[in-house]
Amino acid sequence: MEQYNGSQIVVLEGLEAVRKRPGMYIGSTGSRGLHHLIWEILDNGIDEHLGGYCDRIEIELQKDGGISITDNGRGVPVDIHPTKHIPTARVVYTILHAGGKFGGGAYKVSGGLHGVGASVVNALSKKMVVEIKKDGKIYRDEYRDGGHIVTPLEGGLLPVVGSCRKSDTGTKVLFYPDPTIFETVEFKTDIIRKKLKEVAYLNKGLTIVLKDKIAGEELTYYEEFGIKSFVTYLTREANKLHPEPIYVEGKSGDIEVEIAFQYTDSFQEQINSYCNRINVVDGGTLVTGFKTALTRVMNQYARELGILKEKDENFDGKDIRNGLFAIISIKHPDPQFEGQTKTKLGNTDAKVAVEDVFTGEVTRYFDKNVEELKAVLENSMKSYNARKAGDKARNAVLKQLQDVDFKSKLAACSSRKPEECELYIVEGDSAGGTVKTARNRKTQAVLPLRGKILNVEKATLDKILVNNEIKSMIAAFGCGISDEFDITKLRFDKIIILTDADVDGAHISTLLLTFFYRFMPELILEGKVYRGLPPLYKVTYEDTEGGDSEDVSGGQTDESDTKTKGAKKSKGKGKGKKSKNEKYLFNDFELEQFRKEGKKILDLQRYKGLGEMDADQLWETTLNPETRILAQVSITDTVEADEVTTLLMSNNVPPRRAFIMEEARYAKLDV
Repeated sequence: MEQYNGSQIVVLEGLEAVRKRPGMYIGSTGSRGLHHLIWEILDNGIDEHLGGYCDRIEIELQKDGGISITDNGRGVPVDIHPTKHIPTARVVYTILHAGGKFGGGAYKVSGGLHGVGASVVNALSKKMVVEIKKDGKIYRDEYRDGGHIVTPLEGGLLPVVGSCRKSDTGTKVLFYPDPTIFETVEFKTDIIRKKLKEVAYLNKGLTIVLKDKIAGEELTYYEEFGIKSFVTYLTREANKLHPEPIYVEGKSGDIEVEIAFQYTDSFQEQINSYCNRINVVDGGTLVTGFKTALTRVMNQYARELGILKEKDENFDGKDIRNGLFAIISIKHPDPQFEGQTKTKLGNTDAKVAVEDVFTGEVTRYFDKNVEELKAVLENSMKSYNARKAGDKARNAVLKQLQDVDFKSKLAACSSRKPEECELYIVEGDSAGGTVKTARNRKTQAVLPLRGKILNVEKATLDKILVNNEIKSMIAAFGCGISDEFDITKLRFDKIIILTDADVDGAHISTLLLTFFYRFMPELILEGKVYRGLPPLYKVTYEDTEGGDSEDVSGGQTDESDTKTKGAKKSKGKGKGKKSKNEKYLFNDFELEQFRKEGKKILDLQRYKGLGEMDADQLWETTLNPETRILAQVSITDTVEADEVTTLLMSNNVPPRRAFIMEEARYAKLDV
């Protein structure tokens, strides 16, 4: 076993005030940030697996709200750190930017390159206990209230609390998130399950066990074929053009490359990329290398097989990627991510490595499997012909945009500064009229849509571009569509989908989000798309509690919400006096919770649509930047985003309806 000790742990800087700005390190203090704590500790075990030292990780949900993560890797070093002069494990868990991932001595490949994971989890926990098995001994350290040390050292070292076999090594971290920092400290098993399934696909040969002590369940995740099985899972409902996913792997320099892909008869493409098992949502150089190599190879074959004639122009990238599901996974010794969120890879050598490996290996594959190749190229030719028709439609639409009757539908705002302008997309003229009356005319524009827009998931571009509602949006946004999209020309800083708080409203929202995601994804990736959350109920009730009272409207929001909640205040006349109060409730769940409070309801008004609210109510609850609730639409997991989009827009009605009903209940859509 390769030596792993304190000299390999490099300290960049001391611990900062993580508790004061947790969002900088974990993204938010909502549910997403809470679960990010798990991923940070899990990544440490995965890094041991990538190095060849760990083949089993156990996650255990405790009944008392804690969660433990145990790996059978080498165990965090317990010797005295050469520069900090304290046990190295304590350096790892109490000093920010301390880890074995900087100098290259402990890990040749790692996902958690910033070295903040363990210490940040400690900083945001009310209690953390670390147990390390190493050299036949079990060491223990404990921290409370954000990393304060409670375990005294023995002879300068961590205390030994037990013994084990010398071959029995690893690290166990038990932590309890701090409820004074997080909006919720309740872990959700469905979120954990989805993550662990993905981790298993990306780490073939790694056994992951989830023990849920609360539900009394135990699940094991293990994937023998890795990302090939991942692609099989992603295409399980699709009509496939060849029987099995194509899998290639190889090494270029120090970079290891794995690619699995499957062609379907879908109109869309889905490419998910991972570097050191980190999902790089925005892709980057590894995706560029894959697309470049795929386009070059397939055009070469199309010429050789006579599918493209001499007079024909080459297939473009989208022709070749039509209906493609692909997973790209690389191991890089020194990846350069954009920020702690690791959403994009910037290494130019990653592009070269992916091109080299894919070109060589896929050429060898297709030389032996010509019939599969022909099926893919015929699909590309169909896409090519559809693109030609789409180009004609797009050019016609672009010429017509100046004449599109959006000016009569769009109630523009007077400001011409995009950074201060907002566009509300609303359903129907009735709601549109109310919003137009209630809005701030200087900064808030309104675009009413007539009915539900086209479901773009199963439509070609030429059909999409002749849809009047879509043309109106393209014209209003001002930034084009598809290949011509230019976000710098966007006329609004925020595009806010504002629909009724019911199932139909949720359906319209998903149709709009599908359109944005498939044809203007930059709008979502750049954080320009929001959902306005109007109330579903207004309750007038009697409060018999003493003193002045103040009620703040509720609203189920997640970590991406802009939390500017509206308030309806009513003052009591003295201790023990009855007071009349009003409160806005945003969904049936909130109404159910309110009823449980036992307050006397004097009047309950249900808003069937935005048009039923008067302008003052709409401004107070939904439009006023000081009191409204906006949920920002974001993509943190491209696999889940594509799965949800396909689920909602497919022809499989029962699961789609169930999903919409559940999301409408909580008045949010998490993409």
